[in-house]
Amino acid sequence: MPASHDDLTGLALAIVRGDETQLHIASGYANYPAAVALEVYRNNYRGNLHDALAGAYPVIEQLVGEPFFRRLTHAYIAGHPSRSGNLHDYGEAMADFISAFKPARELVYLADVAALEWACHRAYFADDADGLDVAELSQLSPEQYADLVLHIHPACSLQHSDYPVAAIWQAHQPGMPDNFHIDLDSGPCHALVLRRDDVVKVIELSTADAAWLQLIQSGRPLGESAAAVLERYPDFDLQTALANLLAQGVLAGFSVEETA
Repeated sequence: MPASHDDLTGLALAIVRGDETQLHIASGYANYPAAVALEVYRNNYRGNLHDALAGAYPVIEQLVGEPFFRRLTHAYIAGHPSRSGNLHDYGEAMADFISAFKPARELVYLADVAALEWACHRAYFADDADGLDVAELSQLSPEQYADLVLHIHPACSLQHSDYPVAAIWQAHQPGMPDNFHIDLDSGPCHALVLRRDDVVKVIELSTADAAWLQLIQSGRPLGESAAAVLERYPDFDLQTALANLLAQGVLAGFSVEETA
C-alpha cells in the first residue's frame, strides 16, 4: 500500500528535524535497525545540502577553511531546511545567517562576500536574454532619448559593500596568484555581477556609475537618471558609462516611456 501523506510528512520531519516518527519501518534486516536507516537518510540529506552550499560559496570556504566552513554549513542546514526540489535554490539566506553567526563576528566582511557570491550563483543560473539591439536603438529620434528606459539582463545585479568584496572575490578565483594584498579599509565597493558567454564576472564600478545603474535598474528613464546622477556627481560621463554597459552585455533591450 502506498505511503500516506501523513506518513511521508512524518518521514521528512524525522530526516530534516530529527523528530520522532511513528512510521512502521520494515524490520526484516536484523542488523540494520530503523534508527540507523533514518540516520543514513539524514546524513545523505545534510551531505547534499553541504555540497550545494560549497558549490554556491567557494570563496567563503577558501576564506574560512574547510573545517570552519563545515561548522558554518552544519549550523545553517539545521536552521534552514531545503524548501525546493532544486538544490541550486538552496543557500539564499547565507549572508544574513553569517551576520548573526557569532563564531564569524570578527570577519566583518564575510557576510558581504556571501551576498556577492550568491549574486554570482544566481547569475550563472539566470535566464538568458538577447542583448540590446543597437540598430533598433539607432532608429529613435534624438527627442526620444530622454524617455528611453533601458532593460537590464536578468543575470546582472549590483552589490554594495563597505569592504572591497570585488577584490576579495577576484583574488580567490582559479588561477589567481597567492601573493595578493587587500586593504579592508580601502573604502566602499560597488560590484557589478554579470554573465557573459556563460562566464560570471564581477566588475567594480565607480560610485557615480553605480548610482546611475541603480536608477536604471529601478526603471527610471535615461534623461531623469542622468540628471539625478550629474547633480550629485558632476564628473559622471554618461556616454562612457553607457558604452561600458553595452560592451559587457548588461543591457538587454529598451522601451520608450510615454509622456503625457
